[in-house]
Amino acid sequence: MTELKAIIFDVDGTLANTEEAHRIAFNYAFEQAGLSWNWDVELYTKLLKVTGGKERIRFYVSDFLNETIAQDLVVSLHEAKNAQYQAIIKRGELPLRSGILSLINECRASNMKIAIATTTSPGNVTNLVAATMGEDALGWFEYIADAESAPIKKPAPDVYEFVLDKMGLKPEETIALEDSYNGVAAATAINIPTVITVNNYTAQDKFEGAMIVVSELGEAGDATAKCEVINIDAKLDKAMVGDNIDLGTLKAMHKAFTN
Repeated sequence: MTELKAIIFDVDGTLANTEEAHRIAFNYAFEQAGLSWNWDVELYTKLLKVTGGKERIRFYVSDFLNETIAQDLVVSLHEAKNAQYQAIIKRGELPLRSGILSLINECRASNMKIAIATTTSPGNVTNLVAATMGEDALGWFEYIADAESAPIKKPAPDVYEFVLDKMGLKPEETIALEDSYNGVAAATAINIPTVITVNNYTAQDKFEGAMIVVSELGEAGDATAKCEVINIDAKLDKAMVGDNIDLGTLKAMHKAFTN
C-alpha cells in the first residue's frame, strides 16, 4: 500500500485568490510605463493560459498586438508589477482561501510534510506566506520551489520533479493542490494525485486526470465556506467528502486513488 507522505501546494489561486491582484498590478505597471494596455477580466482569463508574468507579457504582445517587445521592457514591466503586487499583499488584501490554514496546521500537527511548487516569483511566494501565516511560516514547508527553481514552467512538470527530488519522494507518495489546467497538467504528467480548487478565473478550465475538483476546501463548522464537489474520479466515493476537505479526507482519497 502506498502511504501519503507529503502535500504539495500551488500558490496563485490555490493558497489565495491572487489572480485579480496580479491583474491590477499588471495594469498599474503598464500605466506607470506610459502604455495604453489594459487587461480586463475577460482578456486576463485568456492570458492565464500562459504561466509566468514575463511570459504572459510576451504572449500578449505577440498574440494580441502582433508586435514584438524588447526584453529590457519586459523585465522592467514585470519588476514594477511585482512591486505593486507585493504592496497589495503587505496591506493584507489577500487572505488565504478557506481550509488552507486549517489543513496546513493539521499537517504540521500530524508530522505530514508540506511543500510549495509554484512558478511565480520568489518574492511573491515569501511575501504571501509571511503576510497570511506569519514570518515563521516560511519554515513550516519542507521545500519551497518557485520560478527560479524550474525555469520551464507549468504545464511542464519540472517544478514538481524538482520538489520530489529535493524531498526524496515518489509522485504517488504525495498529493498536489492546484487550481488550474496548467497546474493539473503539470502534476498529473508525473502521476501526482491532484486536488483542484477552482476559482473565478479557472472555473471553465479542463481538469483531465484530477483526483477531485471542488469549489474550495471549506472550513469545518462554517456554512459560508462549504466544499462542493464538481467532479470526482471513478475510484473515489463522493460520500468520503463532507463539508470540508481535511487531512483525513485527503488520506482516504489518496488510499482509494493509488491502491
